[in-house]
Amino acid sequence: MLTAIIIDDEQKGRLALREKLHDYCPDVKLIGEAADGIEGLQLIREKKPAIVFLDIEMPRMDGFDMLQELPEKNFHLIFTTAYDQYAIKAIRYAAFDYLLKPIDIEELRNAVKRAGTQSQPHTNEKLEVLQQNLQTRQQLNKIAIPTLEGMLFFNTTDIVHLEAQSNYTTIYFTNAPKLIASRTLKEFEELLPSDIFFRTHHSFIINLHHIKRYIKGDGGQIEMQNGHFALLSRRKKDGFMEIWGGMI
Repeated sequence: MLTAIIIDDEQKGRLALREKLHDYCPDVKLIGEAADGIEGLQLIREKKPAIVFLDIEMPRMDGFDMLQELPEKNFHLIFTTAYDQYAIKAIRYAAFDYLLKPIDIEELRNAVKRAGTQSQPHTNEKLEVLQQNLQTRQQLNKIAIPTLEGMLFFNTTDIVHLEAQSNYTTIYFTNAPKLIASRTLKEFEELLPSDIFFRTHHSFIINLHHIKRYIKGDGGQIEMQNGHFALLSRRKKDGFMEIWGGMI
């Protein structure tokens, strides 16, 4: 059984989430609710929940300010928000779960399931990534990557290319060993900035800044600066040539 608390200034929002947890998440035991960050701080310290459902925008003390007051965050954090798109993407870069209001039942179930299967929440480390990306506001530079061994943190500029491996993705870096991430290539395609990363083939995404050369062919191949080759499909060729041609 996973213990949980809800921190949200909207009474209707707390009620809706409480009912959905009761009806659709039998493994979750709700042990408290708070209407703002100040009440939330006290509740976390008293109850020590396994999961915190946290709204971002709240009076007196918002969600981010509240989190800064906690030196240790030994819980799984799930944001519940109607926040702007940049913040949502920053949350995804930090590998946090988030639930857009009104909360979808299946997304709630999946977020709870992930919290139940992750042995380490890594909340402190992921918040560092989130706060750095929110401060820059121009470009999301830090990314948290879930792997089979745990959570690792990288600069997006250090990613050379990504290769699909069934439901996993192998990621190659400039100055680090390759790793296998427990996300699909499609998920990375949706997450990484399209002005830097380009999906050349159903099995490859490349960083456009790490291309060494293009090799002609039916679709062709792209040699990366690390010596690896990525396939370029015929249907992606025109788009790639247009983007890459504007960079050289």
